Amino acid sequence: MSFHQFLLALRGRLGIFFALLAATVVAAFLVTLVMPKTYEAITSVLVDVKDEQMINQPIGGSPRAQLGYMQTQIDIIQSQRVARKVVEDLKLAEDPGVQAAFQRSGAHGSIEDWVAGGLLYDLKVDSSQSSVIQLRYKANNSRFAADVANAFAKAYVDTTLKLRVEPTKEAAAWFDEQLKGLRKSLEESQAKLAAFQREKGILATDERMDVEQTRLAELSSQALQATATSYDSASRLGQARSSTPTENLPEVLNNPLIQTLKGELLRAEAKLQELSTRLGPNHPNYQQAQSEVRALREKLSGEMHRIVGGVASATAQSRAREAALKADLAAQRKRVEDLRDARSQATVLLRDLDTAQKAYDAALGRYLVNKVESGARQTNVTVLNAAQEPNMPLRPRMPLNLMLGAFVGMLLGFAAVFFLELLDRRVRSTTDIEIGVEAPLIGTLLPWHPSSLPGGGDTKALPSPA
Repeated sequence: MSFHQFLLALRGRLGIFFALLAATVVAAFLVTLVMPKTYEAITSVLVDVKDEQMINQPIGGSPRAQLGYMQTQIDIIQSQRVARKVVEDLKLAEDPGVQAAFQRSGAHGSIEDWVAGGLLYDLKVDSSQSSVIQLRYKANNSRFAADVANAFAKAYVDTTLKLRVEPTKEAAAWFDEQLKGLRKSLEESQAKLAAFQREKGILATDERMDVEQTRLAELSSQALQATATSYDSASRLGQARSSTPTENLPEVLNNPLIQTLKGELLRAEAKLQELSTRLGPNHPNYQQAQSEVRALREKLSGEMHRIVGGVASATAQSRAREAALKADLAAQRKRVEDLRDARSQATVLLRDLDTAQKAYDAALGRYLVNKVESGARQTNVTVLNAAQEPNMPLRPRMPLNLMLGAFVGMLLGFAAVFFLELLDRRVRSTTDIEIGVEAPLIGTLLPWHPSSLPGGGDTKALPSPA
């Protein structure tokens, strides 16, 4: 069947086509009237990434992070916790009809979870590229749809506040417990450092180390000088006790009394030598001169022995001073080493104190931050537009259903005409005759009309019969 033949058949069976179209449209209208009405309430919520009540505010954020944040908020809205909060706020579990439906369903668990699951099934959450989230809830009752949509928005705000406050409260309590131990450790470190400083006589700001090191340098210098002096005295004393003449000692050479006695001795010896040439050994004058020389020699020898004894005493004193200075030097060196060790231990204790102080300050800072943030009363979520009771149902839509009914009716009409034409084929054009009899077409009989006669329907113009 060609398209032209189908159009001819449609014209021939136009009544059937319109009958099916009208029946389908009426059926769609009646079904639309019978179908239960579904209303949709929409609540808009503004979610700001920045929270003015947070002390540790995140700086910036990539678009992917913001997108992830918005998706997290959508997941929170669609969570069981928020749905249970809606059930509690609207007291849906206390409704007798809901309780009866729960008993008939045979569901396990609590009725709150069952009702919350039903609410989430009819909830749809949309988010565009902005920070606005739309909560759409569908129900058979317009007022109930608006109440549930607004309840979801309120439950979301309350849950967001709890999710923010509860962890900070727990963190503040945990840091409070930690602060007790850190404070005790800090106090112990302070007490240990103070006791050690008192025991060792170390102050954090004194200059004792410099003083002791200066004294050590001075004692070292004095010990070197005493060693040199002792060595010089010992060498002179050894020289005096050796075979070297005592007269060569610097103390003897530089002593004016020795020099005077030597001069007197020389004069006396010269006088004795002169007398020996003139007088005999038994002469009184010679014996007197000899006695005088002997006395001067004894006096000179005694004075030299006294000087040597002085040198020995000076050497002993030098050695004693050297030994004392060496002992003082050793003691001072020991004191400096002990002080250095004490300073090293004090540095370790001071470092432990500094570490304990930093740990305590860090924990105290975190505690204060969580303590302040745990007292927040608002969140970064705001209800932008509350849901209003919808006037028109979302479903069914009468115009759309009528258009669908008309479209289906047209399809049914076309199908009915097509199949009826196949079952009851009729001649509707010359093409059908040519195909049916398989013979050429000689002529076509048309209905008679005066206008088809020659002369335009004027009978006088026709030739008279012969």
